[in-house]
Amino acid sequence: MQTERPLILISNDDGYKAKGINSLVDMVRPLGDILVCAPEGSRSGYACAFSATTPLTLSLRDKQDGLQIWSSNGTPVDCVKLALSQLVDRRPALVLGGINHGDNGSVNTHYSGTMGVVMEGCMKYIPSVAFSLCDYREDADFEPMRPYVERFTRRVLEKGLPKGVCLNINFPLLAEDGSDYKGVKVCRMAYGTWCNEVTKCHHPRGYDYYWMVGHYRNDEPDADDTDNWALQHGYVAITPTRMDVTAYDCLEDLRSEGL
Repeated sequence: MQTERPLILISNDDGYKAKGINSLVDMVRPLGDILVCAPEGSRSGYACAFSATTPLTLSLRDKQDGLQIWSSNGTPVDCVKLALSQLVDRRPALVLGGINHGDNGSVNTHYSGTMGVVMEGCMKYIPSVAFSLCDYREDADFEPMRPYVERFTRRVLEKGLPKGVCLNINFPLLAEDGSDYKGVKVCRMAYGTWCNEVTKCHHPRGYDYYWMVGHYRNDEPDADDTDNWALQHGYVAITPTRMDVTAYDCLEDLRSEGL
C-alpha cells in the first residue's frame, strides 16, 4: 500500500460479502488506502463483544493496489483488534463501520456490532464513524448515500474528532419517487424500548425454544432533537457518541451524599 495516502480501516457486522460494506469501500476508496477486516458472516447484535475463548482465523479475500480485504471467524470487535495487531503497516487515520443494513439509532446503538467497530476504534484513539441505512434488505440501495458518506469521511479525515468521541450516522429509507434526503441534523440519541422481545415456540420433539424478535417503541416521539425524529422525517441523523459513559450530571449529587 502507498504510505503517502491515509489508511482507512473498515469493518461491519453483516459480513465481508454484504452489499453495504462493499458499497462503503467503493465510496471512500478515492480518499485513501483501504484495509477491510470483517466477519465471515452476519454478526448483528454482537455490540462490543470479543472472543475470549475461541481461536480466531484470518483469510485474505482480495488484494489490489490500495485495497486489501480480509475476513475472520470472529466478532466485529475481533476484526478491528486483529487488523490493528496483525494487518496494518501503519496506524489508520480512520476507522469506519458499515454500511449497516438497518437502523442503528436510539438504544440500538448499544446492541450494534457496527457501533462495536467504531467504539473499538474510539478506544484506540482513532477517529471513527459508523454508517447505517434504515433498510434491512440484502439488496438495499446505498447509492443516494454516496455524496454524504464522501463528505463526512473527508471532513473527519481533515479535522479529526475529539478524544473519546465517535460518530453514529444513520440514513433514512428514501421513497421510491427519487426524492433526496431533506437535510442533515445533528441529534441526540432518542429514548426508546424494545417490547415483546421473546417469542416462545414448541418443537415437535417436545421442548420449548425461543426467538429474540420484538418491536421498537420510540418513547419520546414528539421530541424533534432526536435521531429517531430525524430519521422518521427524512433527515440524515448524526449522533456524536462518547466512549466515556460516566453520568457527570449525577456525579456531584452522589459525592455530596458521601457515598
